[in-house]
Amino acid sequence: MAGPAPAFADLLQEFFYRPDEPPLAGVELPESPVGEAPPAVPDPIHEYLAFFLDQECYGVPIRDVREIVRVPLFTEVPRSGPDLLGVINLRGEVLPVYDLKLRLRLQATPAKVAGPEAVPESLPRGARVLVLRGGDQGDVGVLVDGVSEVVRFPDRELEPAPAGTTERDCIVGLGRRDDQLCILLDMERALT
Repeated sequence: MAGPAPAFADLLQEFFYRPDEPPLAGVELPESPVGEAPPAVPDPIHEYLAFFLDQECYGVPIRDVREIVRVPLFTEVPRSGPDLLGVINLRGEVLPVYDLKLRLRLQATPAKVAGPEAVPESLPRGARVLVLRGGDQGDVGVLVDGVSEVVRFPDRELEPAPAGTTERDCIVGLGRRDDQLCILLDMERALT
């Protein structure tokens, strides 16, 4: 008959390396760095939702986006500003939806998506409404031609806003994704 089973503590002692043991053949243990500088901290990564307006790529910080929805029916708001396309009912919540192209001066007239002259078929097939967190003002929607993807830019890859932009402009920088330039927006400034 075999002797008693070795205690668990004895098994652990055999398993772990002890400083008084000779080093294992072929295994190099790293020297502990003394006086070396700590490794460089990686650049912070900024995430943006990339979308299209008139075939140009734009981006908004992903933290500002609440959700993306297919273009629903719009209800016209009489005597509203030209950039307010109308309101939508999103699961019981009434949200204003703005024409971002008009706000950015990419077109002179608003899209006709509400009211008697509405032509929703004129919208691109991939058109979506981005529901943005509005803070104190409440959430709002903006109409875009299509949504692409979430893009990530390290600090070193972001370029500042082009020369000639003022603090009232909503362009905060530029980022490159592959061979395409992505114009980064501050939506709070774009919608005021």
